[in-house]
Amino acid sequence: MPEAAPAPAPAPGRQDRHRLPLRERKKLRTRQALIETALDLFTERGFDGATLDELCERVEVSKRTFFRYFTSKEDVAMAPTQDMWTALLEDLESVEPEGRTLLAVLQDVLLGALARMPDDGWARRVRLSHRLAERSPSMDAHGLHFCDRTGRAALDVLHRRFDLGGAADPRPRLALDLVIASFHWALHTWIARPGSPGRARLADDLRDAFAAVPGSLTLKPGPTTAR
Repeated sequence: MPEAAPAPAPAPGRQDRHRLPLRERKKLRTRQALIETALDLFTERGFDGATLDELCERVEVSKRTFFRYFTSKEDVAMAPTQDMWTALLEDLESVEPEGRTLLAVLQDVLLGALARMPDDGWARRVRLSHRLAERSPSMDAHGLHFCDRTGRAALDVLHRRFDLGGAADPRPRLALDLVIASFHWALHTWIARPGSPGRARLADDLRDAFAAVPGSLTLKPGPTTAR
């Protein structure tokens, strides 16, 4: 079994790419080609109907090269949103609270991570990845595992950097869970929109989800009027 690939750095924007050394730009192009080709191939053939060998042949790389970037077919197919969460983990290492609540800090960091995603086709890749995951149990399972692992990593960073009441205090985890749930709501809302909305529209849907959080905590169920 191949060794686990290192956690990917979030994809830089176009201006940042030009500042990278030539070797790093080539590595970035290879990684991007693997993601784009994988999503097109899996959409065309079905996730289970396409093999890793076919993907590597289309990109003209060896399987050894593939495993330098990704751990599995599921990993490459879910890279667009995973890159965003990786960016969030990086940004948590340097963010300062500046008097904000933890919930507000996490919301701002997630919006910042989303803004760091590249403009050139990222939204399309997210839609393809999401639709594939809806039809693939293994991708769905991979996503759940990634979400759990990333949530624990985020909490580790927060507890290492800030005084949050100790490991037994549930509030940091609950704040993080609210932010994650808000993103999932925003993503489903955005995916369901007609046409091909871009990253900015997803950010707006995410802000709407964040704005609804306080009301969700005080919402009282009433009798239904449905017959």
